[in-house]
Amino acid sequence: MSWILVAAILSGSPEPVEMQMAARQAAEVLAAVLPTGSLIFSQGDCLAVKVFTASKYTHVGAVIERDGTHFVYDSTGGAGVRKLPLGDYLASQGDARLCVYHPQKPFSAVQIERFGSHLESQVGRPYGIKHHLTGKRSNGLHCAEYVTDALISAELMQARQPPRVSPASLKEGIQQCQLYRPVATMHLELKSPTAPVDSGWCSRVWFDTQECTKGCYRKLKGLFCCK
Repeated sequence: MSWILVAAILSGSPEPVEMQMAARQAAEVLAAVLPTGSLIFSQGDCLAVKVFTASKYTHVGAVIERDGTHFVYDSTGGAGVRKLPLGDYLASQGDARLCVYHPQKPFSAVQIERFGSHLESQVGRPYGIKHHLTGKRSNGLHCAEYVTDALISAELMQARQPPRVSPASLKEGIQQCQLYRPVATMHLELKSPTAPVDSGWCSRVWFDTQECTKGCYRKLKGLFCCK
């Protein structure tokens, strides 16, 4: 099944390929078809971003491939600007729905160097979102601003106020300018916990209570803390 999906993506299917799988399996599939410059948009739980941008898109990360290994660069609350292997990044997105975009044209060697250099240069910088309201630069950096700056550095696009760019407006802009095309949409599945073997009624009830509490906590944390 995985290689059927890979073939469909590589063939340039006019419609995004639909996938539903665990993060690690998704990473294996995508690793075969993700060129440098690919963007991954998330439809996560963050209520603040959804309300403020009037959109279901809450996050974006940029892909760099080096020596056969894929890394995703993003900026997120609690971690700031970071660089993660593809599998770790997908796992960090919980059960979000992801939309994967490829560049319409492969990046040139110069574009790859500029795009990657900018992304790398910002790793470790703190996360910031309040300046999205004013459009002025701050010490912090949010995800869409970070990716927009990298695209500008590669001379692929222009933006008057990168801090005002949201994941949704970035997605709309790259499609309107025909810079990118959607290639896959995936819904990540969380790994189901395994109940204790040969456990009694009391142990099973305690296990179910723990897992229910953890699930509620993760959902509330995603909604209100955007993590």
